[in-house]
Amino acid sequence: MSNKTIKSALISVFSKEGLEPIVRELNKQGVTIYSTGGTETFIKNLGIAVVPVEDVTSYPSILGGRVKTLHPKVFGGILNRQNHDGDVKEMKDFDIPQIDVVIVDLYPFEKTVASGAPNQDIIEKIDIGGISLIRAAAKNYADVICVSSVDDYSEFLELITDKKGDLSEDDRKGFAAKAFNVSSHYDSAIFNYFNADHSIPALKISETNGKVLRYGENPHQKGFFFGNFDALFTKLHGKELSYNNLLDVDAAVNLIQEFKGEKPTFAILKHNNACGFAQRETVSQAYTDALAGDPVSAFGGVLISNTEIDTATATAIHNLFCEVVIAPSFSAEAESILKGKKNRILLVLKDTDFAEMTVRTCLNGVLVQDKNNKTDTVDDLKYVTDSKPTTAAIDDLIFASKICKHTKSNTIVLVKNKQLCASGTGQTSRVDALNQAIHKAQSFNFDLKDSVMASDAFFPFPDCVEIAGNAGITSVIQPGGSIKDQLSIDYCNANNIAMVMTGTRHFKH
Repeated sequence: MSNKTIKSALISVFSKEGLEPIVRELNKQGVTIYSTGGTETFIKNLGIAVVPVEDVTSYPSILGGRVKTLHPKVFGGILNRQNHDGDVKEMKDFDIPQIDVVIVDLYPFEKTVASGAPNQDIIEKIDIGGISLIRAAAKNYADVICVSSVDDYSEFLELITDKKGDLSEDDRKGFAAKAFNVSSHYDSAIFNYFNADHSIPALKISETNGKVLRYGENPHQKGFFFGNFDALFTKLHGKELSYNNLLDVDAAVNLIQEFKGEKPTFAILKHNNACGFAQRETVSQAYTDALAGDPVSAFGGVLISNTEIDTATATAIHNLFCEVVIAPSFSAEAESILKGKKNRILLVLKDTDFAEMTVRTCLNGVLVQDKNNKTDTVDDLKYVTDSKPTTAAIDDLIFASKICKHTKSNTIVLVKNKQLCASGTGQTSRVDALNQAIHKAQSFNFDLKDSVMASDAFFPFPDCVEIAGNAGITSVIQPGGSIKDQLSIDYCNANNIAMVMTGTRHFKH
């Protein structure tokens, strides 16, 4: 492993933040600095000598700044192998200066896309010279160190200060890995912009915000989260979120989004499924009635509201052991009350967009699909029985359908008066799911007379509507589509049960 002492540096950056102390330290160590454009002006304004790249190349910046460093004298200075006799001779023959450090940050392509800028502005933020410099310097880490992001400025400054510019190959290789992380992420972002319609069946996922979790699903498994959690939430209080916490939070947020802008709605989730759910005139009553759906399973659950949590609701929640509480806001007193448990996690859900694709590992690859953005509405309903649901029943049917969509298949959801009575989740047969839901509802003393039932998929036989009718359920919502749909319709007609079909299945495996 050979050490290399920094004698020259090429600096060409978009953002100048944090650059000054590096430039001053390099100057202090007698390093020759090459630069371009705005960076060159910045360095000159610090009173530090800088060699313009155009003095090396004998070419000015051309094409509106699109071409500044793309020249053999620049890339020769970076890519030459200092222990290679032929390279050393050519460097001398063509009067190419050695470059030991390349400090570059790229045009902000992703930020420009996120800003909603027009296409031409986005295209101009595709960096060519910068990405080429990064790849060249990182490739030749044996002789050159590449600083490719403002996020690495402080580490680089500490390194050159402590080691007086005498850097090891391990130092250089470590920064090369960071550089290829930057370049690969940048290229992925550009590809995904051009392939927004997914016309090319290729998967490019790149997340640079990685967090090591305490462990994975179980303590013997390693766990990581890759994503920008802070873009979605403001964390007010509590311990670090675990792998399982994050899965429940994801399920909770996706479910509550179905009720955005509606009356106060409260959900309690365990293992990604709602065990309590209610919509009421006040958030406090919504919580009370959600908890009544299954006060046993609520222990250690994740709680979420579609509206601000007030003092009365916080006081009630405080009596329950729960892992996470999520809301668009908390009143000052509510926040103070809920912070009374040091480990309880409080999250403010921001108004933001979520991923439009879902990805999961499968066999030796991955499965990718569009997110299920279809929500059943009144306009989707096909009335297939002689008996028609009442207006109140239709409201409950749509309410139940939204919950059903976010519950593990096979599932049956039972609702009455905008309150989840019970659900059967993740069963291998729809009959088992229904029996589980009825048993659970009855164990918590729910009267299922005039309640409604939602199913995530069709009924292949009339057994489910028969069981439901015997339990007092009077209205049913299901996708339909079975070759034996008529059997279920006939049973409903014979027993005064109203049934509607949506035409949309909502499997959730």
